[in-house]
Amino acid sequence: MQFESFLQQHEIALRLSAFFGILLLMALWERRRPCRTPKLSILLRWTNNLGLVIVNSVLLRWLFPNAAVGVAALSAEQGWGVLHYYAVNHPLAIFLSIIALDGIIYLQHVMVHAVPLLWRIHRVHHADPDFDVTTGSRFHPIEIILSMLIKFASILVLGPPVVAVILFEIILNGMAMFNHSNITLPSRIDKVLRILFVTPDMHRVHHSVEEDETNSNFGFNLSLWDRMFGTYKTQPRLGQKDMVIGILGHQDPKSVTWLSGLLLLPLRPVANQYTINRRHWEQSE
Repeated sequence: MQFESFLQQHEIALRLSAFFGILLLMALWERRRPCRTPKLSILLRWTNNLGLVIVNSVLLRWLFPNAAVGVAALSAEQGWGVLHYYAVNHPLAIFLSIIALDGIIYLQHVMVHAVPLLWRIHRVHHADPDFDVTTGSRFHPIEIILSMLIKFASILVLGPPVVAVILFEIILNGMAMFNHSNITLPSRIDKVLRILFVTPDMHRVHHSVEEDETNSNFGFNLSLWDRMFGTYKTQPRLGQKDMVIGILGHQDPKSVTWLSGLLLLPLRPVANQYTINRRHWEQSE
């Protein structure tokens, strides 16, 4: 209980420490053992990608001061949610909550690829011409708000313990930075890790310009969802170093790198239909 009390009292400090700590660690790792040679200036991309993170953070704090943790606390106080209704053992409730919330994130990710309107917004994440630790936090403000509302609804239905929500937020954010990193893992380590977790090589396939590869490997944390639902793809056809990152028809640096371009990108014409329900590729491995 002392650990849980500590987490709740220092939630913001812990989340910020985890974010900046993992960001620094992965940045140093990328510099030491990069997988791919960047196309654009790292300074340019980092300034604008992290600028978008700041915009999103300020917006969320203004719109939802108590965020997901506040909703979880309200749910616990009122006894709302499946886990409260059935009085599930506390440690088991924490474990089940983290797994369930991760599954919901997977389904949400599939949804933003399947619905054309949502794909226009999600393009901001995929249009990054390079793939590194900052790509994992590069989302349009509208998508961030939508994601938070889905998270609120999920918490009210599920009824997870407050500590589970805090742990999930830290884990998800850290894993998103890890599996978006431009790092090289030995193949044997990658093979073992991706039995349970999404690795950089696994998720990098999802950022390919090839439509069938874009619509695969949706997981951010656990790899079991892609395997379970048949969206798992082992490697890109051209290999990790030669695959093209981004979206076909969206290579103009001003529209896919500068902060102003990222905010306006959903309003731009759809150059290619990447949405799942309008696919036209031939399935292949």
